[in-house]
Amino acid sequence: MLESAKAANILAFRMRSTLLWRRGATAAGIYGAAAFGILGTIVSLKELTPKEFGVLTLVISATGFFQTLFDLTIEEALVKFGFRYSAQQRFGRLRRMFRIAVAVKLAGGLVAAVVLVALAPLADLFWKGSTALPFLIGAAIPFVQAPEGVAGAALMLRSRYDIRGAFLLFSMVLRFSGLAVGAHYGVWQAVLGVLIAQVLATAAVSTAGLLALRRFAGDEEELLAEDRPEIRTFVIQSSLASGVVSVRALISPLLLGAVSTIQQVALFKAAQSPQGAFASLSAPARMVLLAEQTKDWEHGRREQVFRGVRTYTLVALGAMLVIVPPFWLAMHWIVVHVGKPAYAPATDAARLILLAAALQLVVGWAKSFPVTIGRPELRVLAHGIESAALVPLVIVFGSLWGATGAGGAVLASSCVFAAVWGVLFARLKRGEIGRGEPAIELERHEAGEVLGL
Repeated sequence: MLESAKAANILAFRMRSTLLWRRGATAAGIYGAAAFGILGTIVSLKELTPKEFGVLTLVISATGFFQTLFDLTIEEALVKFGFRYSAQQRFGRLRRMFRIAVAVKLAGGLVAAVVLVALAPLADLFWKGSTALPFLIGAAIPFVQAPEGVAGAALMLRSRYDIRGAFLLFSMVLRFSGLAVGAHYGVWQAVLGVLIAQVLATAAVSTAGLLALRRFAGDEEELLAEDRPEIRTFVIQSSLASGVVSVRALISPLLLGAVSTIQQVALFKAAQSPQGAFASLSAPARMVLLAEQTKDWEHGRREQVFRGVRTYTLVALGAMLVIVPPFWLAMHWIVVHVGKPAYAPATDAARLILLAAALQLVVGWAKSFPVTIGRPELRVLAHGIESAALVPLVIVFGSLWGATGAGGAVLASSCVFAAVWGVLFARLKRGEIGRGEPAIELERHEAGEVLGL
């Protein structure tokens, strides 16, 4: 008995140490990636003129928008159903799902690339800038990036979010290097640098993802059979949600460029830096929540998932109450000295987006929670309402007050989003909205899984 208890304590200690290490490594990787992302923006600000930086912003935003628009968001289904098949020991079906996912992602990336090539000749007319050549180069990015998400999902199924975080850092270091070198020469060279960086990053993470997937050895590939309709519905709902999210994140600069000037687009992009920085603060927690809470949900531990969401919200809210005031006061200095004096008019927009970013961080769990409970359509609803508020506000406020108006539109739509999720979460907790059923009840100790990854 004594020996058994001692062994159990040692095993529990090793499990806690492993999880703490992985969470810490994940945070380090994601924060490092965010730092290099911000540095890439700063380098571009300093190397390019405001007009050139505005053109670069339009090209990157359009590339990301059409990539999301034509790409099926299958990664969330891979995580959700991957954990289910892992719990059920149906590895043949899991591998079949991943093979289909790679084909689907490549097809979506190819369609996005073709559309961007077709739109390139019209870019100069629409935005009145030298955007055609950067558009043609950037058109290849969606296809090259397509397999990266599938590979990342394979790492998540092994609960190796630490390795995923490391590859995010590696990818952003490459992207920073491409921007730093390319922006020194011009806009299309900066886009080319991003493309080359993406080729290298995709190759690296795809290799790691393939190795992770091979750990699910055993059965021959198995048809998805009766699960196919459920998976198809899940993918469609996730894709709709991601498409709506792309409206919020990527279409704002495009709309602002249409109703204002390219210089205002540059100011708006400079003002968005707090949004990217704050999103990175919650990224490690969101990645861990997605992996661990989805596993908990699939094993029937529902209340633990709801407690985790409440804990995250309270901790994030406390942190924002401390962090936001000094950044608000120092924003003018940050914009002028981190960027350059030409971007001083972006100060008010940056302050508004700072508040929006803080609010988005507090409800950051809303990105992973619908996937965890198998209800991705809730993301479609919440982001749809948010986008319905954002798009007209950007057009109206942007035409009146430029970048500052667009910043106000972002803040207003973020308030709407937070309010919607507050209502949805309360109703889910009370059981007023149906929740996906777990795959199995917890019947065995998972220590061997954790230590054997």
